[in-house]
Amino acid sequence: MKLDKRYKMEDWLPTSAKEVEKRGWDSVDVILFTGDAYIDHPAFGAAVIGRMLESHGLKVAIVPQPNWRDDLRDFKKLGRPNYFFGVTAGAMDSMVNHYTANRRLRSNDAYTPDGRSGQRPDYASVVYCNILKDLFPDVPVLLGGIEASLRRVTHYDYWSDKLKPGILANAKADLMVYGMGEQPLLEIIRLIERGVPLESLKTIPQTAFLQDINQELPKNKNWKDIELASHDECLEDKLKYARNFRYVEEESNRWNAARLVQKVGDQQIVINPPYPPMSTGELDASFDLPYTRLPHPRYIAKGPIPAFEMIKFSVNMHRGCFGGCSFCTISAHQGKFIASRSKESILNEVDKITKMPDFKGYLSDLGGPSANMYKMEGKNLRICQRCTRPSCIHPNICTNLNTDHTAMTDIYRSVSKMNGIKKAFVGSGVRYDMLYNNMATSQEKESHKEYMEELITNHVSGRLKVAPEHTSDQVLNVMRKPSFKLFYKFKADFDRINQKKKLNQQIIPYFISSHPGSEELDMANLACETHDLDFKLEQVQDFTPTPMTVATVIYHSGYHPYTLEKMYTPVSKKDKLNQRMFLFWYKKEYQQQIKDRLKKLNRFDMIKKLFPDKEKHQVKGHISKKHTKFKGAKSQKFRKKRS
Repeated sequence: MKLDKRYKMEDWLPTSAKEVEKRGWDSVDVILFTGDAYIDHPAFGAAVIGRMLESHGLKVAIVPQPNWRDDLRDFKKLGRPNYFFGVTAGAMDSMVNHYTANRRLRSNDAYTPDGRSGQRPDYASVVYCNILKDLFPDVPVLLGGIEASLRRVTHYDYWSDKLKPGILANAKADLMVYGMGEQPLLEIIRLIERGVPLESLKTIPQTAFLQDINQELPKNKNWKDIELASHDECLEDKLKYARNFRYVEEESNRWNAARLVQKVGDQQIVINPPYPPMSTGELDASFDLPYTRLPHPRYIAKGPIPAFEMIKFSVNMHRGCFGGCSFCTISAHQGKFIASRSKESILNEVDKITKMPDFKGYLSDLGGPSANMYKMEGKNLRICQRCTRPSCIHPNICTNLNTDHTAMTDIYRSVSKMNGIKKAFVGSGVRYDMLYNNMATSQEKESHKEYMEELITNHVSGRLKVAPEHTSDQVLNVMRKPSFKLFYKFKADFDRINQKKKLNQQIIPYFISSHPGSEELDMANLACETHDLDFKLEQVQDFTPTPMTVATVIYHSGYHPYTLEKMYTPVSKKDKLNQRMFLFWYKKEYQQQIKDRLKKLNRFDMIKKLFPDKEKHQVKGHISKKHTKFKGAKSQKFRKKRS
C-alpha cells in the first residue's frame, strides 16, 4: 500500500504523540482505544466516532490495537484526555474474532495488517477499560462497540462455556453506549461542554451504567422500568435466564422502550431505553464526514488489511434489519427499524470512490445489513411505535410494512450511469421472501418484479448470495426464516431471467448446521434437497453461539425464550460433526459416514437418493453386478444349472 497523493498525514486523526504535536495541540479532548487497525472509513466504528467528535470541535486521537502485554506504554503515550477515554473492542466481538465454532484459535485477523493474529486480547473491552482505569483512576472511561453492546446483560459466553454478568460488572467503565453511538454521544458531549461530569450522566438514552443496589434509580417520568431476573437467579435457573431474553429483545426493538434493571451481586446494571431510529439527515451527517476512506499511513509497510480490502469499493445504503433472524445480532446492535441515507449522500460517496487511484470501475456492493431493505418502513408509523414484534417479516410479512423496492432500483440505475462506473454489484445478502409478499399492493408487487429483473440482469458478479439457511420448515421457524419453498420460487425466477437475458450466473446459498431445533434427519433432508438442486455447497457454517441472540439462549438454556418450551440443540462435538458432514454429501471422505448414519436412522431411501449409482446394486440381500458377470462356457453351464 502506498500513501495516496491526495492526502497528507494530517488528514487522518492522530495516532501518536508526534502526530498530536504536529497538529500544534498541547492536549487531546478524547482518546479512543480500539482493537482494530485504524481505517478512516465509515464502515469502522472508531473512525465514525472520531470524525463525529472532531466535527463538533473536539481534538480527538485514536490508539489502534494497543499492546497490553508490555509496560503499557501505548496506554500512556498520549497522556490524559480533557474529557474521557473511549474504548471499543473493534468491529467484531473479540472472541468471535479469535476463535472458530470448534473453539480453535484462528490463524488470522481480518482487521489487522497482513491478517496477523494476536494483536488484541480476549475480551478486549474489559482488558482495555481496566488498564486505563488502573493507570488513570480519575479519568472517565466510556465503553462502546459491538462486543460491549451485545454483552450488556447476563449472557452465555460460548468460549468459557458459562453465563457471564453484564459487561459493566467486569469492565471498569463509568458509562456504556450500546448500539450505534452517534445520538447518545452527541448528547454526552453537549452536557460535558456545559460542565456536567460524565459519571453523572445517568438519564441519556441508549446508555448503561452500574450503581449500588440500594441507590435510587435516576428519575425520568417518561420511562417505565422492568426489573430482570438477577444474574444470580439466572445462574441458578436457566428458565429465568431464557425468560429475561424476551424482555431484552423486545425493549431493544421498541420505539418507546422501558428502562431495564438487572442486579449483579450488590450492584445493579441500569440500561436506559434506546433512541428512536436516526433520521435520513442524521445518518447522512455521519456518512458525509471527511473520511479519507483509507487505512492510516502507519500501515504502509505492514501489508494489506483484509477487512478493508473487502469493503474499500462498497457503499452502505442503510442501517438496521427487520429480519430478526434467531442467530443474528444485527437488530440487537443496529435496531430493527431501517435508517436510510439520501440518494444524494449515496451518489456522493460513489463519486469519491471513482476518484480513488486504484479503482477500476467495479463497485463490490451497493447494500447494507440486508441488500434490499433500503427506505422500507411502516405505512403507518404509529403502528410501528407500538409494535413489539422482533421481526417484521416472520412468521409473516407485516401488513403495515411497505416493501416497495422502487427507491433501490432507482439508485442501482443511477449509480450504473455515473462516470467511472462499469458495474455496480450487490454483494449483500438478498431477502428474497420480500419479493413474494402476498399482502403487498399491486404497485409494490410490480416494484418487486422490476427490482428482481434489474438485480439479476445488471448487478450480479456471476454469483448471487442468498441465505435460505436450512430446508426444514420446523428449523426455519426457529430461525425466523421463510419456508424453503420460497427459495425454489426465487431460483425459478433467477433461472428464467438468466435464460431470457442469455446470462450464465449462479445462486450461492448459505446454510447453517447444528442450529437449535435441528435434528440429524433435518440435516439429512437438507443434503437430499441440495443434491436434487445439484448444489455442492461452499458457503456453510456451523452454528456459533454469540451473545444476545435467540438461538444462543436456546443453546445454553434448552428453552425457547418466547414459548419457554424445551427445545433440542446439538451441543456435543460428535453431534455437531454428524450434522455438518451432511452439508458435504458430495465429498468422498464423508460418504461412508453419511451412509452409516442413515442406516442407523433406517433411512435407506435417503442413501439411494444421495448415492444412486453406487447403491442401486448394493441393496441388502442382493448380489451386486460385479458378482453376476460370468464369462465363457463354464458360466453358461452354471446359469443353466441354476435355472
